[in-house]
Amino acid sequence: MANKCRSPVARTSIRLVALFGLWLLTASGLARAEAGVAPAEQTAGELRAAQELDAILGDPLALRVFLERMPKGADLHSHLHSAVFAETLIRDAVEDNLCVDETAHAFAKPQSVGDEGPVCGQGAVPAATLYKDQRLYNALIDAFSMRGFVPSEGVMGHDHFFGAFTKFGGVDPSHTGEWLDEVAGRAARQNTQYLELMATPTLNRLDFITKDVSWREDLKALRDELLAKGLADDVPGAREFWNRAEAARRERERCGEADEGSACKVELRYIYEVFRNTAKELVFAQALLGFEIAAADPRVVAINFVGEEDEHTAMTDYAEHMRMVGFLRELYPKVHVSLHAGELAPGLVPPEGLCCHVRLAVEQARTDRIGHGVDVMYEDRPYELLKNMADKGVLVEINLTSNADILGISGKRHPFSTYRKFGVPLALSTDDAGIERIDLTHEYATAVEAYDLAYADLKEIVRNSLEYSFLPGASLWGDRAGYARFVPDCLGEVPGPHAPSSTCASFLASSEKAAQQWELERRFQAFEASL
Repeated sequence: MANKCRSPVARTSIRLVALFGLWLLTASGLARAEAGVAPAEQTAGELRAAQELDAILGDPLALRVFLERMPKGADLHSHLHSAVFAETLIRDAVEDNLCVDETAHAFAKPQSVGDEGPVCGQGAVPAATLYKDQRLYNALIDAFSMRGFVPSEGVMGHDHFFGAFTKFGGVDPSHTGEWLDEVAGRAARQNTQYLELMATPTLNRLDFITKDVSWREDLKALRDELLAKGLADDVPGAREFWNRAEAARRERERCGEADEGSACKVELRYIYEVFRNTAKELVFAQALLGFEIAAADPRVVAINFVGEEDEHTAMTDYAEHMRMVGFLRELYPKVHVSLHAGELAPGLVPPEGLCCHVRLAVEQARTDRIGHGVDVMYEDRPYELLKNMADKGVLVEINLTSNADILGISGKRHPFSTYRKFGVPLALSTDDAGIERIDLTHEYATAVEAYDLAYADLKEIVRNSLEYSFLPGASLWGDRAGYARFVPDCLGEVPGPHAPSSTCASFLASSEKAAQQWELERRFQAFEASL
């Protein structure tokens, strides 16, 4: 952790450079304002923030407080069901009258439910028993998360992590509104304003529609067959699913009331999950439905392929999956795509298995963003691939804790610094916060300590999270690469307590993305002024 080793002389030098920079920037404030960059007052705040960060690098507790207060923009890679903590899932299981298998430490369906509660099978007890049995309660939290996990013979972090999903499954999806409230509230407490949550509405017709459908190479014909069988008829059901969930969220947070919760200000969008570890015809049907839903419902901003990337079906059919996405992108050009790609590491699969997942996602599926991308330097012609990603502006959603726990990849073995070196845009995200028992602040702290990030680096990563989000509308920034000036309609203006000009306000009203970016800059102003 190089930051912790900075000498007093080095720190003094940094402060002298900062003070000189402050003088220089103050003298040139007018010119910078004309270029669309915030005026000298904001730059002074940035320098104070940089000095504050430098001063607390050896104090992880102070670093946590600083980063929790710091605006963090968006979390772009978060699976809703596994973003919820185990304690919530246990409470939901009690409400749903589920049972708990005492040996497997997993939820189980009851044989029946009577006036006295669920009747459980042999080796299982009602979930409500957990509140009277702390030992079993703790064991379930450990089974549902990485808390206290220690690798043992034949059981890696990878196995324990993915095994958790089968253990806490069974909770009724009617709790989705409660889960939205939980993740939005946690985001609000960390000064995070926007979330893109991966989730799939509970629809029961897909298996029925595909049961007599056979895989065929002709994707157009396969799509026609699925649509003729009524696949798109599930779109209204998906919209109603999100209507109910969002109504429940608003009710819990009292949105629109005088005492509404701070979570109401956190904006949510959804990414449709396609489970890749199934037969090709079912994967294609899921993807097609996801594109249909996203095309019809503006709340669903993208699709993503999820599941263990090293699983046999995912490895065998990966190239075909990317061909599916590329085909559907042509038909639904307004639907965005972010793909789990390169969530692999040496030893997890044979060396040749690391050849090309990121490359195929970028070149064949033409993805907008990559989730994980850990194996990029093991892929064929990695430097060419990195340049291509930088040129196309393919952002990588970085999940440091997840990569360490599942893949055993961290520090210098992680390509975080390599991506930055080659100009590939990055954003920090949580992946599965409930299983990992973390939050977004934790990921920023991990990045600062592992990669010697300065405040300017953090600010760029935060801005990336909104710039590369799938919110509709034009960007506030006239230069995506450097974030140095606003678009002409807002040129020279400073987000703060005062309203923007009528021209700028009109532009912000026309773009959800720009409005969120303006709010982020306002939050940066407030944060830096408070130091």
